[in-house]
Amino acid sequence: MLHAFTRNYNDLSTDAGFQFEYFCDCCGNGFKSSFMESTTYEKQQKTERFGGFSSALGSLMGGWGGNIGNTIERGANLVGNNMSSQSPQWRKEQEQSFDAAQAEVQGLFRKCPACNRWVCETDCWNEEDGLCVECAPREASYVAKARNEAMRRNIDEAAETAVVWQGKLENRTTVCPNCGKPAGTGKFCNECGAPLGTQRCPNCGAQVAMGLKFCGECGTPMQKSYKCISCGFENPPGTKFCGECGTKL
Repeated sequence: MLHAFTRNYNDLSTDAGFQFEYFCDCCGNGFKSSFMESTTYEKQQKTERFGGFSSALGSLMGGWGGNIGNTIERGANLVGNNMSSQSPQWRKEQEQSFDAAQAEVQGLFRKCPACNRWVCETDCWNEEDGLCVECAPREASYVAKARNEAMRRNIDEAAETAVVWQGKLENRTTVCPNCGKPAGTGKFCNECGAPLGTQRCPNCGAQVAMGLKFCGECGTPMQKSYKCISCGFENPPGTKFCGECGTKL
């Protein structure tokens, strides 16, 4: 039975040899032991090569020699089957290799007396306090982490109170002057197709919907001509004096 210094490990062994990987309980980094070849597997390979050679030799010498070759080859196959089912010899080699792997790798780990975890010496061990970095964080690293967390909180708080838009949220419903139904947001009514623009009353300056013939504020006709009676110049709607000759309109 394998007795590991830490339960956090993987057995990478095969029929050909033995190798183990041990992991840090803090950061999860892994360390592999050196690969150790199985002597049982090496003997099996030699037996298989000898059996194949004897079989070939037996085919040349005749039936008697062939029987000898077949017998040796069957013996090699039996050894191979024992290997695939992990024979006692293989298990004994595995235990010895496991002890050697632990002696090789265990020096890269430290056991924290506070939490009883095995952590890697390089990244997760606080040499000054004799504890893992989770039980006793390194001062410089902890200060930098706390400062960065405080900076993020300050940024989030400033973002919560920042004014990034000062407009007004309005929801206006345009009513078509022709059919009296909600007309939508386009230039023409969604119901009847009437134009939705406005024009200024030439008398009072009120905004009058397109298509209306009279101002709703003062009753002035909206189709009044602003053509100068003196010079015939066409003036813009709402003009009180001709822009060409100055005649009162």
